[in-house]
Amino acid sequence: MEPPDWEAMNFTVEPAAPGYPLCEEWKDGSEGSVFHLANIFLFFGFMGGSGFYGLLYLFTFLTLGFFCSTVWAWSDPCTTDSFLWNFALFGVCLGQVLHVSYRLRSVSFEKDFQELYLCMFKKLGVSLTHFGKIVACCDGDIHTIEPDHCFAIEGKTAIDKLSVLLSGRVRVTVNGEFLHYIYPFQFLDSPEWDSLRPSEEGIFQVTLRADNPCRYVAWRRKKLYLLFAKHRYIAKVFALVVRNDIAEKLYSLNDKAFDKAGRRYDLRLPSYCHMPGTELEKADVFLQVPVQGERTA
Repeated sequence: MEPPDWEAMNFTVEPAAPGYPLCEEWKDGSEGSVFHLANIFLFFGFMGGSGFYGLLYLFTFLTLGFFCSTVWAWSDPCTTDSFLWNFALFGVCLGQVLHVSYRLRSVSFEKDFQELYLCMFKKLGVSLTHFGKIVACCDGDIHTIEPDHCFAIEGKTAIDKLSVLLSGRVRVTVNGEFLHYIYPFQFLDSPEWDSLRPSEEGIFQVTLRADNPCRYVAWRRKKLYLLFAKHRYIAKVFALVVRNDIAEKLYSLNDKAFDKAGRRYDLRLPSYCHMPGTELEKADVFLQVPVQGERTA
């Protein structure tokens, strides 16, 4: 038997040509400007905040960053996987930008409610979504009061809502004596609201009369308490703004309170009186409060 001719039998398999070029060594130079621009966009994007505008800021910069990364990966044949991942992330972020923009556009209000949000709720960090629930609770209705018409009459009007003045000025009196004014973006009935429990009923102890054409928004007690039961955050926000409004009304009363001797009467400390007021203050209409000694005499 003759030995096989190994030289004639060639079992060597030629390696197949790769479908893409092989990267055999590191590049000596730096990447192009598109690569650095992509990372700059990503850096600014991850500094975004919360809320609708924060999300819009975040995903807008991320979309630009991943788009630049996609362009950079496309120009380099050794980064096929990077191209696919960056392109996928670019599509996801672009979809988020469109989604947030649509939601931001859909959450829009009338001019009066926009001003109400800017003056009372935005500074507390209330989102447009939560404010939308607050507006829906009042059905988006704006009420009006003609000049010299009453919003509430002392001893007659029931306390069945919570209202905020949007425009005009309302005079508050008790037994025909002037107490203070209510100006736009102040509650009309915050003391009455805070004085009652959800299950209690009551009537106004003061008269509220419009000095000029007024517009206000009102929430019914039952609907508002149902909203509070569903959203505890909104309940805490209303508790804060209502009690802050009451404090401002007390301070306005304190500035108007003088005794017969012309000394300022402190409603928080009935036994203590400040120095006499100025002649300009005395020329205005003040609430006459008896001195502590006269009341005990």
